[in-house]
Amino acid sequence: MARVLVQDAPFDIAAETAALTAGRTDVGGVGSFLGVCRADDGLAALVLEHYPGMTERAIGRIVDQAQARWPLTGCTVIHRVGRILPGEGIVLVLTASAHRAAALEACAFLIDWLKTSAPFWKREEFAAGTHRWVAARAEDDAATARWTQDAAAAGRAKA
Repeated sequence: MARVLVQDAPFDIAAETAALTAGRTDVGGVGSFLGVCRADDGLAALVLEHYPGMTERAIGRIVDQAQARWPLTGCTVIHRVGRILPGEGIVLVLTASAHRAAALEACAFLIDWLKTSAPFWKREEFAAGTHRWVAARAEDDAATARWTQDAAAAGRAKA
């Protein structure tokens, strides 16, 4: 079971976790990541834009990869769009599995890939009235690359 939502409304972490695990006896661990808007350098708000439909499909493909790689019993990805204020949640990733390692690894995989492959455009608005578009970061690309390297190493080990 996988849920992918792109929305402007805030989300409720407790309600989303309960929805993922309700009535399930096969869940032994839930991995979670909550991305929060921070107020670095006088940031007043973060504005996220996307193409409806395309963004959900792209995130769905990333979720499919995680489900193929780990034995997940469920997964929820909620990403906000619109104007987000410091302290508000931006993204929620929840992964459920019979075992904690799979849930935690899949959660890390998902957030790394969301940072680099989900089609969002981010603009920072500052208290001084200025704004700037957020560029891709090398450290995010490096985090994503480790999953490709891990997969290649696993393939070599099986050979």
